[in-house]
Amino acid sequence: MKEDKMSKFAHITSVHPCYNEKLHHKVGRVHLPVAPKCNIACRFCKRSIGAESVCEDRPGVSNHIMKPSEVENYLTDLLERMPNIQVAGIAGPGDSLFNEETFETLEILKEKFPKMVRCLSTNGLLLPKYAERLAELGIKTVTVTVNAVDPKIQAKIVDWVYFEGKIYRGEEGAKLLIKNQIEGVKMLSERDVAVKINTVLIPEINGEHVIDIAKTFEKDAFVQNIIPLIPMYKMDNLRRPTCEEISNIRDTAEEYVHQFRACQQCRADAAGLLSEQKHLSEKGKKLDIYDLKHFSH
Repeated sequence: MKEDKMSKFAHITSVHPCYNEKLHHKVGRVHLPVAPKCNIACRFCKRSIGAESVCEDRPGVSNHIMKPSEVENYLTDLLERMPNIQVAGIAGPGDSLFNEETFETLEILKEKFPKMVRCLSTNGLLLPKYAERLAELGIKTVTVTVNAVDPKIQAKIVDWVYFEGKIYRGEEGAKLLIKNQIEGVKMLSERDVAVKINTVLIPEINGEHVIDIAKTFEKDAFVQNIIPLIPMYKMDNLRRPTCEEISNIRDTAEEYVHQFRACQQCRADAAGLLSEQKHLSEKGKKLDIYDLKHFSH
């Protein structure tokens, strides 16, 4: 089955560096930070926007929230300086599908930059609602963050979810999130969209459970990306998994879903090659690019 998927989505793996580690030094990508709002509260996630984010290199971080009206000029200028960029994605800093600006941006990309691969990442809560719309927009790759398929475990990771005007807490919210993730990924798979499952490995919470996630999405996911917890916010007292732990879990999960092994856990405004550390900045009214290598951590 994995071999069939690799063949089916060969057109994606040949151009998308987040689906093919061998492209990290060849093909660039840009994240457009147009989606600031989020509809779930992960205990390890703290969004950081503005000047305080300059030296941070992690998801949920952006120096600037971009308006869809800025996208065309920004990308046109960026492609002149970084012609190796072939992928434009939306990775927050909130949840992509919880922001209408995401869809406005995807429409602009489809019209003005039709040759670029368009993608996004999401927590999946709204995937059943928007899977068809994404397929109609020509989205071929979607990353869905799934950290548990057991509500008891999920409730230890996510405090609450906001869905259709109501907040759901604890296991009630966890059940709703998991249900929509599974349903949404299936809907994308049926529409020939390559789905990457991102899973944050939290040793004390889901360390023994990650394989169950791989089993759950064996049929519908194209690849799984197991990434280490960055201990912070409400999980700053937990430990980061060791390289050996990550490697062993990936090796076991590989039996069910192809594993991606070179994630850089990029910012929501990252730009360029994945082997670089560059991101969006703002100087007055002119958008520019910061290079994190110029800053100490």
